[in-house]
Amino acid sequence: MDEDDIIQNEVSGVDAIMQFLTIGWKVLFATIPPSNMCGGGPAFFVALTFIGIITFIVGEFATVLGCTLGIEESVAAITLVALGTSLPDTFASMAAANGSPNADAAVGNITGSNAVNVFLGLGIPWGIATIYH
Repeated sequence: MDEDDIIQNEVSGVDAIMQFLTIGWKVLFATIPPSNMCGGGPAFFVALTFIGIITFIVGEFATVLGCTLGIEESVAAITLVALGTSLPDTFASMAAANGSPNADAAVGNITGSNAVNVFLGLGIPWGIATIYH
């Protein structure tokens, strides 16, 4: 048995499917310039542009979802944003709980991420409102 057979046997069917389904993201983000080019400026602005484009696409999906389900556009958008910010924290907490006998890291992750979400979610709009008014 040679090395190529070993590598192919280590890839599961789910891994292969996920690699295929995410190839578009990989190609898209491969176009971001290296961070050591010109002090990281081009990488920052290209990544920021991609984030803006993806945010627009998610907003359009929220609009279509809200229209399809008959709920308000703002409720659908808030729900998708909440899912998008909470699910990664949930999976990180689950991984931390599985890897630790007492789950201290999971508890810290849950409380820390919720604290940041609340303080930024309330603090930034409040700060903008006080500057505006």
